[in-house]
Amino acid sequence: MEERSVFTRFSKYSKLIIITLMVLMVATGCQVNMDPISADTSGVFNHYIIFPFSFSIKFLADAFSGNYGLSIVFMTLLLRMVLMPLMMRQQKTQLASRAKMAVIQPEMNEIKEKYKEKKSSEDQQKMQKEMMALYQKHSFNPITSMGCLPMLIQFPVLIGFYYAIMRTPEIAQHSFLWFNLGEPDRILPFLAGIVYFIQFRVSQIGMDPKQQKQMAMLGYITPVLMGVFSFSVAAAMPLYWTIGGLFLIFQTALFKWMYREKQLALNTALGNK
Repeated sequence: MEERSVFTRFSKYSKLIIITLMVLMVATGCQVNMDPISADTSGVFNHYIIFPFSFSIKFLADAFSGNYGLSIVFMTLLLRMVLMPLMMRQQKTQLASRAKMAVIQPEMNEIKEKYKEKKSSEDQQKMQKEMMALYQKHSFNPITSMGCLPMLIQFPVLIGFYYAIMRTPEIAQHSFLWFNLGEPDRILPFLAGIVYFIQFRVSQIGMDPKQQKQMAMLGYITPVLMGVFSFSVAAAMPLYWTIGGLFLIFQTALFKWMYREKQLALNTALGNK
């Protein structure tokens, strides 16, 4: 069985980790003040992230004749468009990392086989030194190859937008389409779950079958988490997640189209190993 490093495991489950953290933070409130946000609310996160989002939501709602649902849709699309270059860069970095890993994997396996029966701390240190020398030889950095920086930048922005929706009381006083934005809805959670499942399936297009199998658990857990949690929050949140998920489908399909030749070459390289 192929041995995997901690970096590979984290990269594989990074999306699940981030979504789980978001759900836990949202479910527990993360000790964040949930009072209505205003320009006078203290705190750096409140003042520079949450309030600007809240102000923008109300500004657009006024521009759309008081339609807060349409304002959330527009703000979600705008936010995703701003984050899109970062997310595309993250995906590109991960694709390049997998391609480079496919090249150095045979040498990694040789080193692991060499020290397979050697369990002493001294031998393990020697193995780590040889691994580091191999990484340097191929200019490969396991940490930066995961593309964590774009993901870490996105996290506070997405959390800030969530709290902006929750702490803008005007939203709860309006309806959009068939639902009240301030009350849980019975249809939107299913839509959110379905959208994120479709996004996962689109992400698997052109992917190596082995990697598809590795990512299978993520494809089921993420939509379930999103759908189940949507039943317990105001409909404004699953609306935000559904629109965001639809944009991610477009973004993922665009990335697959732009880098289809590199993905095909990677699959070929993996298939020959």
